[in-house]
Amino acid sequence: MTYTTSQITQILQAEISATETNIQIHHLLIDSRRIISPKNSLFFAIKGERHDGHKYIRELHEKGIRNFVVSEEVEPFPDAVFIKVEDTVFAFQQLAAYHRSQFQIPVIGITGSNGKTVVKEWLHQLLSPEKNIVRSPKSYNSQVGVPLSVWLMNEQHEMAIFEAGISRPSEMEALEKIIHPTIGIFTNIGQAHSEGFSSIQQKVDEKLKLFCECETLIYCIDKDEISEGIQRNGFLKKIKKLTWSKNDKGDLKIKEIKKEKGETAISAIYKNQELKIVIPFVDEASIENAIHCWLLLLHLGCENQTVSDRMCHLTPVAMRLEQKKGTNNCTIINDSYNSDLGSLAIALDFLNQQNQHHKKTLILSDILQSGRDSRELYSEVAQMMSAKGVSRFIGIGKEISQHFQQFDISEKKFYFSTDDFLKGNSVLKFANEAVLLKGARKFSFEKISNRLQQKSHETVLEINLNAIIDNLNYFRSKLNPSTKIMAMVKAFSYGSGSYEIANLLQFHRVDYLAVAYADEGVELRKAGIVLPIMVMNPKPGSINTLIKNNLEPEIYSMNLLRQFRDSLNQSMSTENLPYPVHIKLDTGMHRLGFSKDDLHELKTFLENEKNIAVKSVFSHLAAADEPQQDDFTRKQIEMFKEMCEKLQLGSSVIRHLLNSAGVSRFTEAEYEMVRLGIGLYGVGVDENEQRQLENVTSLKTSISQIQSVKKGETIGYGRRGVAENDLKIATVAIGYADGLNRKLGSGNGKMVVNGKIAPIIGNICMDMCMLDITGINCMESDEVIVFGGRYPIAEFAMDLETIPYEVLTSISQRVKRVYFQE
Repeated sequence: MTYTTSQITQILQAEISATETNIQIHHLLIDSRRIISPKNSLFFAIKGERHDGHKYIRELHEKGIRNFVVSEEVEPFPDAVFIKVEDTVFAFQQLAAYHRSQFQIPVIGITGSNGKTVVKEWLHQLLSPEKNIVRSPKSYNSQVGVPLSVWLMNEQHEMAIFEAGISRPSEMEALEKIIHPTIGIFTNIGQAHSEGFSSIQQKVDEKLKLFCECETLIYCIDKDEISEGIQRNGFLKKIKKLTWSKNDKGDLKIKEIKKEKGETAISAIYKNQELKIVIPFVDEASIENAIHCWLLLLHLGCENQTVSDRMCHLTPVAMRLEQKKGTNNCTIINDSYNSDLGSLAIALDFLNQQNQHHKKTLILSDILQSGRDSRELYSEVAQMMSAKGVSRFIGIGKEISQHFQQFDISEKKFYFSTDDFLKGNSVLKFANEAVLLKGARKFSFEKISNRLQQKSHETVLEINLNAIIDNLNYFRSKLNPSTKIMAMVKAFSYGSGSYEIANLLQFHRVDYLAVAYADEGVELRKAGIVLPIMVMNPKPGSINTLIKNNLEPEIYSMNLLRQFRDSLNQSMSTENLPYPVHIKLDTGMHRLGFSKDDLHELKTFLENEKNIAVKSVFSHLAAADEPQQDDFTRKQIEMFKEMCEKLQLGSSVIRHLLNSAGVSRFTEAEYEMVRLGIGLYGVGVDENEQRQLENVTSLKTSISQIQSVKKGETIGYGRRGVAENDLKIATVAIGYADGLNRKLGSGNGKMVVNGKIAPIIGNICMDMCMLDITGINCMESDEVIVFGGRYPIAEFAMDLETIPYEVLTSISQRVKRVYFQE
């Protein structure tokens, strides 16, 4: 189902300005970086606290977009369509709600604190053999994610499954109008995303608004907060409640839950019949999610034998896309657990961010159960690939191979199966490129991933890219909209990776990057980073390298300033003149910077030097994170203000003083830019801020061997570990060569094994160390968390009597970095 711009104008009751008003619209766009089909896309210029889509209209017009929904006057383009509304977010939701109203199919709406995405994906796995289902891509459950999901509905779909998430009161009313579910599932209620609610009761009441007009609501009656909320809200009285319980109360009465050998058998009574299913999971969350799905399928009239057969084949839901280093200088992006157009578009956007490689390869399987004409489907895939700059395409599957002519790309190959592809050493032909693996689970693309990725030992540092962006947005929310952000990516981005993090920050429009040395900046330029980059420690011998790579030096002394001036004058190129520099002032830290006594000479020099342009002036707070030093910090702020006034550099020069801690504690010194470092990586200035930030890094390893040690025996080098009782110990694959400090040996440090604390026993070795796992249920190859999750890096650093900076930057390069995006 498509709409013309004229029809959309009528739906939105808006004004239209255009010479041609009947342009067919297929795609809705809210992000200028995610264009697929410019001609048939409609861009909504959404305004938020820190962004304004109206600013990108010229850029979008240059990229071929001609259709816009706006809420303010913008630069007119004669060949463009402008639909004027009062509120672009409301209009976006209004259009999606109208689109939903055109369909009479069953629509399942899911909300809850946890489990929404898993229940949605499992329902798709269980129901898709019979029904053509549209569902939310990934976790598209927000005020703009839900409209994008609902817009995917078309005439071929027989059922829809959408999830809805909220973070504050009044949001669910808008989502209900868009999803308008006929069947509701309330998974559970917990503390996740509770900051915007006054109480758990208010949170329940707000979530229940999703079901105000549905026919049936499914939930666990044992959850008191949910049950009480349903009784409390009168608008739910006429809705049929379908419940399950472990306490003999619900429509589906759970009689027994038996876990054994990685499986769980669940027995229940439904409509006086004894029923049973087995699921290949043993954790409580999966059991709860499976029962919700079970009850829905029974409600839809599915035979329990069919349900049981499918339940035992449920597969884990891949909640994240992973990025790893591959062989032959490749970057491998693994999203190989499902393939549908929605998730393909998200994955292609991520591929498009990989500026470190000019060549971008997509390996794609057949897209299963789309319900669309296959020729039309793969034609759209080809269009998406073209829009995202894919340079090589490999199709795997019989259906996609039949449509090879749809793909107008010079470098392409097709195989009937994954095994066919792996034969003949195809993987050896990949080098210096980004490779996206996107496949349905049945194609076992993990075989390709395993062949392509670099081999390394079992210790990995996981970096959550979503968490970095959440933390970036947290700090953005504390700043004035006009304040610029310089992101610190020095020291391998605090151990998290160089171009991987820089690419992400560039995509999310930070204003500046900062590195310690010129060679770090050079590597970022080679990786396709075009943002301005400040080099904080420019050595005299690296000045020509700076100029050649358009890197901007921090200038902290008259000697360095003269050397830089001389190098500029010797340079044959005048293209970049006047050359931008950043003036560092010493306001009391006494590390680097111009002192008060230098200011007159500095000011005179800059006034007479026409080849140098001061881009910014800044200083460094010595103790912004220490409240007992606040008087000194305020003196630094006052000195910085005085020194800037004496320099008289003009209003165009950016001033920046605050670091992550300063942003939170000294808002009066925000100036025109701030520098974000450790805060981006999830370390807060105090307990309150720590609760607001997301954990970014988790260091994980695995158990190599388990042994029993008798009382009185010793463990490790120097016999430092002594068994005071009979012990069970685990040797794990991490040592001081990986960055695990030897101070943590002999009981000073700990790790987490299957949710239990395991002390380090004995000295830490170069490649291994030993844990006391007495009383912990575990086996060889089990995962071990060095830090992350319930043992955050801040606590790990305290145990080591150091700071998170040192911990992160000490993790060696031989530890594989795995980047994931949920």
